Amino acid sequence: MSATETAGTGQLPGTGTWHTDAAHTSANFSARHLGMSKVRGRFDSLEGTLTIAEDPSDSHVEVTIDASSISTNQPDRDAHLKSADFLDVENHPELTFRSTRIERDGDDWTMEGELTIRGTTQPVTLDVEYLGVMDNPMGPGKRAAFEASTSINRHDFGLSWEGPQELGGILVGKKVTIEIDAQFVSDEEPQQ
Repeated sequence: MSATETAGTGQLPGTGTWHTDAAHTSANFSARHLGMSKVRGRFDSLEGTLTIAEDPSDSHVEVTIDASSISTNQPDRDAHLKSADFLDVENHPELTFRSTRIERDGDDWTMEGELTIRGTTQPVTLDVEYLGVMDNPMGPGKRAAFEASTSINRHDFGLSWEGPQELGGILVGKKVTIEIDAQFVSDEEPQQ
């Protein structure tokens, strides 16, 4: 059965614990630069666990991201983002997310949770699209795929550096858009 066929029928992943497949999971972000173009980046190292309960609304997700794995393809900018002006990775080596509520919204889902950045925890709501479940072609068990997105105000997390502006304006936008593409793998055959 293909992922498309499964997603179309609304079949959910079986109950049990699923783990992120690092090679097929990404956490990406974007923010405005000078109020004009977007700067895009990603975190290259993350791991997460999805626990599917019999009642899907009782399921939960936990994700840990290595803050030092941030990458915008510009070494100087990456070093600045790791500094005390932004993520302060020396004192806050991880970003974490823990879901607190999952709710179905038609074919899609809404996930509420607690996001911790730089030691500050704030509530966030993610729009989640479930893409389906299929047999794992690379081993035993199954694979389930999801996309999720949200926007945060970086100032809410203590990321308030603005930088000098001779002509005024904002160097780095306050709004940060976060997009997650995740594949979770069950090492054992989950219960349906």
